[in-house]
Amino acid sequence: MEKHHHISIIDFKTTEHQTKFVQFTGYDANQEKKFTAEVKFVGGVPYGDIIHPDRSTLSSECRDFIREQLLHKYNTGQF
Repeated sequence: MEKHHHISIIDFKTTEHQTKFVQFTGYDANQEKKFTAEVKFVGGVPYGDIIHPDRSTLSSECRDFIREQLLHKYNTGQF
């Protein structure tokens, strides 16, 4: 059975400066590895070590998947 990347939102909060912090768990199918992480959205842009190309331990495909999923959820008002 083929495995796929996935993420699940655990929690999120918005600060008084309109920065959103999003906590989530996920699975990197390329590395067969579970992870827990947090990103922050500033001006609609996600930031965090988990999606940073030089700081993340995840595969590039999984980082791209996370970024796409989080941006979609952010832009559709899911958090």
